[in-house]
Amino acid sequence: MSSGGTTGDAEVPVLIAGGGLIGLATATFLAQHGIRSIAIERLRAGSLLPRAGHFHLRTIELFRSAGIEEEVRRQSEMDFVPEGAIIAMDSLSGKKLADIIPGLNVGVDDTLTPIRRMFINQPSLERILRKRADEVGATVRAGCELTGFEQDADSVTATVTDAGTGEQSRIRAQYLVGADGAHSKARELLGIPLDGRGVFSNSMTIYFHADLWPQLGDKPLSVIYINNSVFGGFFRLAKDCQSGFLGVNTVGDPKADPVAAANAAADISEARLIEIVRAGAGVPDLPVKIDGCTRWRATSDVARRFQDGRIFLAGDAAHLMPPNGGFGGNTGIQDAHNLAWKLALAIKGVAGPGLLDSYEAERKPVAKFTVEQAYTRYVTRTATYLGATDYEPLVHDFNIELGYLYQSRAIPPEGGNAPGHDDPRKTCGRPGSRAPHLWVERRGQRISTLDLFGRRFVLLTGPDGAAWGEAARAPGSRFSGLELDSYCVGGGPLSDPDARFCASYGVSRTGASLVRPDGFVAWRAVEADGDPETALSRALGAVLMR
Repeated sequence: MSSGGTTGDAEVPVLIAGGGLIGLATATFLAQHGIRSIAIERLRAGSLLPRAGHFHLRTIELFRSAGIEEEVRRQSEMDFVPEGAIIAMDSLSGKKLADIIPGLNVGVDDTLTPIRRMFINQPSLERILRKRADEVGATVRAGCELTGFEQDADSVTATVTDAGTGEQSRIRAQYLVGADGAHSKARELLGIPLDGRGVFSNSMTIYFHADLWPQLGDKPLSVIYINNSVFGGFFRLAKDCQSGFLGVNTVGDPKADPVAAANAAADISEARLIEIVRAGAGVPDLPVKIDGCTRWRATSDVARRFQDGRIFLAGDAAHLMPPNGGFGGNTGIQDAHNLAWKLALAIKGVAGPGLLDSYEAERKPVAKFTVEQAYTRYVTRTATYLGATDYEPLVHDFNIELGYLYQSRAIPPEGGNAPGHDDPRKTCGRPGSRAPHLWVERRGQRISTLDLFGRRFVLLTGPDGAAWGEAARAPGSRFSGLELDSYCVGGGPLSDPDARFCASYGVSRTGASLVRPDGFVAWRAVEADGDPETALSRALGAVLMR
């Protein structure tokens, strides 16, 4: 085929625009539910630059569910200091200005979650995700990009262009997920605007090699914010302190000239980049090798819509936020997880089409909340010179990572107006909340309740809730293809050695909790009242929009 030609159509249940972090996560989560996908990625090879790194509690829980937690942990231990603090300094050789977080997992214990936060280079994580996606049958087409699409009532037909040859092909899919980043072509083609504050800093990230062991070796530090007369930003160093990256948000004195200071990426000459790294290190003659530099804009924006018919936006295509707190990639991965099981049930015909409308209803409020919290951390940690007063009060990281609460038509209301987030230790199995972690025993093995979730609906009942188990075996005729597991906690093969289930899930000994495949509580009966089969059937009908 000559350059610029067109090849025939391919067909796939889900097409993913973007084969980076969020696209690969989407492919992996879809495959958990037996759904094939093709991810198209402009780059022929993933970026070698050590971008991103901070992966939160809920994200690692999802990796646990996908079967890659241990591989991610091993890579994390190779890449970075596992439990480092976050501090502010005037330079790596100078004085400490503030303690921000004493340790990456401060306050985290195994009554809240069985996992720990991690730092891992994004390229390392993408390799793990891509390997996993390949193993479960997903396809990644590198070196091509989405350049157009048409959708009708039954499908989306996308035009895909080879970035090197210009050759075009078409892929027909039941659904399209736009996971193609901050400059999303999918969002552009849909004409969906961003709402928010817009750009408030033209920043850059400098990737470099330099021996900083004398300054940081053997010190348990994860992120070091730098504020001095040359620049304001943050360092993230590899475990051996021989390489890393430096995010630069401002240059010069922001108070004297805030406009010039916010244009940190105005000069990206090698000499200037070396000067900035040396100023951050506090070593004027430090030998520095620049590996690369990327420009990026600090913004706090959310797409006006996350869905247009059969097309969905996820990750940076749907929301943009400052890097403070590391919320961007984590929020995108959680978008993908929320969407994947819904797409799977819609494709299989188990759920009604209305279930897919709950994606935007559930994820957009979470995105807005998280964007605001990232902005709060930006203006209070990095850009105090702005004197900003338009930020929300700082919320504890646990509330952001584990305590966000979904509200949609797919979650039957329990009464009262639920907040958008809460302390995850206090949500107690409220519908719309993450199903609580609880240590239980199955066949003599200690497991987390989180290990029961991921692929099917799960009905958890109190120790006197055997009638619910019978009800769970009944809905098959109405909900053909539905996969539903049932466990009587403390009254059967799933023991509750600490007798915490009822309090943790907010039910009585005869009550029940219905957990969705994404590990969120869909519905609960505080106690048995009436016919369990009827109650469960109604709940499933509401959740599945049938």
